[in-house]
Amino acid sequence: MVSTTWSDGGDGDGGCGSGGGGKEGEKEERRERQERHEVWAELARLRDKTPFYDAVIDEQDQREPRRIRIGDKWLADFASCNYLGFDVDPEIMAAPAELIAKWGTHPSWSRLLGNPKPYIEIEEQLTELLQAPDTLVLPTITHIHMTVIPVLAGKGTVFCEAQAHRTIYDGSSVARGNGATLHRWRATDLGALAVALREAPRDRPRVVCMDGINSMTGNEPGLAAIADICRAEGALLYVDDAHGFGVIGERGEAETSPYGSLGNSVVRHLGESYEGLVLVGGFSKAYSSLLAFLALPSQLKEYLKFAAAPYLYSGPSPTASLATVLAGLRVNRERGEEIRGGLWRKTARVIDHVRKLGVETPNRSGFPIIELPAREASDIEEIAKVLWERGIYVTLAAYPLVPRDQAGFRIQVTAANTEEEIEELNAVITELAPLLRRS
Repeated sequence: MVSTTWSDGGDGDGGCGSGGGGKEGEKEERRERQERHEVWAELARLRDKTPFYDAVIDEQDQREPRRIRIGDKWLADFASCNYLGFDVDPEIMAAPAELIAKWGTHPSWSRLLGNPKPYIEIEEQLTELLQAPDTLVLPTITHIHMTVIPVLAGKGTVFCEAQAHRTIYDGSSVARGNGATLHRWRATDLGALAVALREAPRDRPRVVCMDGINSMTGNEPGLAAIADICRAEGALLYVDDAHGFGVIGERGEAETSPYGSLGNSVVRHLGESYEGLVLVGGFSKAYSSLLAFLALPSQLKEYLKFAAAPYLYSGPSPTASLATVLAGLRVNRERGEEIRGGLWRKTARVIDHVRKLGVETPNRSGFPIIELPAREASDIEEIAKVLWERGIYVTLAAYPLVPRDQAGFRIQVTAANTEEEIEELNAVITELAPLLRRS
C-alpha cells in the first residue's frame, strides 16, 4: 500500500513542472524546501509513534509461520505478499540444497555469456503454464520496467496508467528521458485513451502500460476492453501482473475457487490472447522467489537480449531462487488448486465480515488484498495502536506516504495464515470499525 502508485501532479507529461527564474523561482524553491521539511518531520513522527515502519522482524514462528516477533511482541502477519505460502512450504524450502550442490550459490555469468540449464527449464515450463508464445526470465520486475519500457517506447509515446505501480512510472520516465513522450491516462476513461492513441504519431511506437491486478485494491481494471482499444489502434499493451500471477488463472471445470486454475495470470483468467500484448510478472509474490519474466513473441525476446540491459549486464538470480521457482512450479502442478481454494475461502471470510460490518473496501474481486480506509487520516495512530496491541501486523498507510484521503491499512491474506489468525483479524476489524470508513 505504501509507495505503490505515483502521485497525480495534474499536467499531461506525468506531473513534472518547470522551474522559474528570478524571484518567482526562488519563491518556488523555498516552498518546495518547506514542503520537504514538513514531509520529513511527519515521517519522523510516524516512526516514533507507530511500530509499523522500518520494523526489524526478529523471528518467525516455525510451527505457525505467519507468526512473527518484533522485539518482545508476537503478531499474526497479514503484511506478507507470499500469497500461496510457498515461502514456508517444506517441500520448496528443501529444494535449494540439491541445486546449490550442482551450481554453487550464485552462477555469476550474465545470461548472455552463459545460461545455467535451470534458466532454460524455468522458461520452458513457464511458457507452457502461461500458454504464451515465449518467455524471458530476468532478475526482477523493476529491472524489466526500467529497461524494457524505454526499449519498447523508443522515440514514440508511452501511455502510463494513473494508478500503475510506481516502478512502471519510473520506467516510463526513463523512456521520456531517452526521447519518448510520456502521456498519462486513467482506466476509468477509456474514451480519452482511444483519443490519445489516435493523436499520437502512428509512425513511432505507442506503448500502453498498466497493472493487471492492482496492488492496492486487488481489482482487475477492465483489461479486456483496454486490450481491444490497443489492438484497434495498433498500440502495444504492456501489463504488469506482479500480484495476479500465481493466484488467478484460467477459468474451467477444474477450478476450486473464482480465482480460476493454474495461477497463470490475468491474461488467461480473462480468456485474453497475447496478440499485441506483453505480460510482465514475477515470482517474488505468490512463488516467494527472486525472479521475474516477460511473456512475449520469440522475435522480441531475442531483440531484448541485446537491447535491454539485464540479460547482458545484470548479475543473475541466486541458485536458491532458481531452485525454489522450479520446486514452486512443481508444487503448483501437484497441489496448487487445493492451495488456491483454501486461500480464497480464508479471504472470503475476511471480506464477508468487513461487508457485514458496513466497512468500506475497494476490493470487488475477492483477491487477497483487502484495503480498509480510515474514517479520518488523523485516526491512523489509534488504528495502529489497536492493531499492535491486539497482535495484528498489516501494511499501514499514513499521510504523507499516501494522500490524506487514502490513509488506512491493507491486509494481505496468505495460504499460510491459519483459521485462528483469520478469527483474530476479524475480531480486531470489528473493534476498529468505528474508526474505518463506512460503505
